[in-house]
Amino acid sequence: MTTISGFIVALPLAVFAIAAAADDSSWLDRTENRLTDIYRTGNTEFYLPLHTHHLRAAYSREKIDSFQENPIGIGIGRGLYDGDGDWYGIYAMGFQDSHFTPLWMTGYGYQTFWHPGEKWKLGLGYTAFLMARSETGHYTPFPGILPVASVGYRKLSVETSLIPGGKGYGNIFFFWGKYEFGE
Repeated sequence: MTTISGFIVALPLAVFAIAAAADDSSWLDRTENRLTDIYRTGNTEFYLPLHTHHLRAAYSREKIDSFQENPIGIGIGRGLYDGDGDWYGIYAMGFQDSHFTPLWMTGYGYQTFWHPGEKWKLGLGYTAFLMARSETGHYTPFPGILPVASVGYRKLSVETSLIPGGKGYGNIFFFWGKYEFGE
């Protein structure tokens, strides 16, 4: 549990440290204001990991058969839509990685949306995060940034991110469900 609480504290500190290093107080102010708005006025969101799809061309059949592709996990966050309908959010998630061991992450996300129907939405954006995995420095947090895409209906969406890689590593689509509480 210490690892999870450490991430929740470390993420805003990392964002503020990057902003301070950029020596742009207006950027720091905007970042602080955005995070404060999300936390204070955003809606609570529930995340449920659904599937970890390893691209078949990047792995042997034997290796794929050894992977956990239906992870057990859970996540929670806060999300906020601005006047343009763009979503901004913060989250923390824990789930089983491909090797059946716990993976912890916390991050910030952004998506812009298109509405092909009254209640449907298609989103594209990114997530910047801190992650901890057993085989990476025995849960030493490391940063990352990945693309995110989603298909949503009302308050429910299925989202995905591509973890790029090469032969025998990465090349994974991670899918999760998200439910938005509130208005």
